[in-house]
Amino acid sequence: MTDWFITDPKFYAAAIPAVLLLGVSKSGFGSGFGALAVPLISLTVTVPQAAAILMPVLFVLDILGLNAYRRGYDLALLKFLVPCALIGVFMGFVLFRVMDAHWVAGLVGVCTLLFLAQRLLFPPRADAPPPPRWLGAILTVTSGFTSFIAHAGGPPLNAYVLPLRLPPFTFTATMAVLFFFVNMAKWLPYAYLGLLDWRGLGTAMMLLPFAPIGVWMGLRVARVIQPKLFYRLVHLGLFLTGCKLVWDGFFSGAHA
Repeated sequence: MTDWFITDPKFYAAAIPAVLLLGVSKSGFGSGFGALAVPLISLTVTVPQAAAILMPVLFVLDILGLNAYRRGYDLALLKFLVPCALIGVFMGFVLFRVMDAHWVAGLVGVCTLLFLAQRLLFPPRADAPPPPRWLGAILTVTSGFTSFIAHAGGPPLNAYVLPLRLPPFTFTATMAVLFFFVNMAKWLPYAYLGLLDWRGLGTAMMLLPFAPIGVWMGLRVARVIQPKLFYRLVHLGLFLTGCKLVWDGFFSGAHA
């Protein structure tokens, strides 16, 4: 029976907080910090395994998001974002085929640290001018790529969309629709790469109940915790996991 899911307690010690944080991010509080989920789980399994296990969890969260924000999205913006993001998904698929798992881990670590640097050095400003369209295309392609390798498409996309100053509901609804298409586009490539298996699916089912709990926590925590404290804790987590993945991917002699 244990062949149908991972039984290592160390895995769940990392995976449960990761899924909770993913749910918190999807709730709209701490938006973007779902990027921590794959790096955190990758402390116990490989990056490809972590990404594959989270696929069913993301599907459920996406359906919940679509149900909550099925109206109010910016259709014109989506017509620009979706094709660019799908190009990034394809690029992620191609690189997954040729890169060693350690290099993928290192790349995810680099993306994690770059995201952290972006948040700390270039925080979103309400008066920031809208970025040029060509930069939006590059950032959205990057978003599709990082979403494919680590379900971390939010950070580069936010760098383009936040300065557009969309109404909060329109922003959230547009992101919900966009990432529904992006995440759905990953299923066939993941299957082709052999990343999806019954053990991973069984493990995802064990984690699934924590996803809506994370959404609920995000809504509750937003009312009681100081955002500055929350972000500091998540920043620390991003820094530690990013450094660990970079070390494992590029500097550890274990795979030399």
